[in-house]
Amino acid sequence: MSTANSSILTLLNEQEQHLDVLFLLLQRELDAIRTRDVEALKSNTEEKIQLLELVQTADQQLAVLPELAEAKEQSWFQEHLQRLEEKLAQCKFQNQVNSQSVEQSQLVIERFKTELLQSRGRAGLTYTNKGKAAQVDKGPGIKA
Repeated sequence: MSTANSSILTLLNEQEQHLDVLFLLLQRELDAIRTRDVEALKSNTEEKIQLLELVQTADQQLAVLPELAEAKEQSWFQEHLQRLEEKLAQCKFQNQVNSQSVEQSQLVIERFKTELLQSRGRAGLTYTNKGKAAQVDKGPGIKA
């Protein structure tokens, strides 16, 4: 394998490592969502942003290599690219699972909020223009 192919392979291996770490971060994110650990979610998000920037940098480095067009025709490149696409698909799926988990958590919180408002009394219960339950503050009223 030539030096040019070696640099391409190095970048592809780097991408594969980044995707492996991203998948682990996404799994940790799901655990943090389940346990409602806000601090873990915050630090995890920061790590994901840094990792995605590394992925983008490696992509840019790979795209400017003049040997890339020739390497794309090689079977080793296509096999490596296939592995990367599979890992990326896993990350996308895990991200979708995390997103649905967050949405369901928000729905549970909204339901709980509505039940709390209803338990305080229906007299002051109304709905916002978006259909969410809200408590109307009627103030202290008028005293004669």
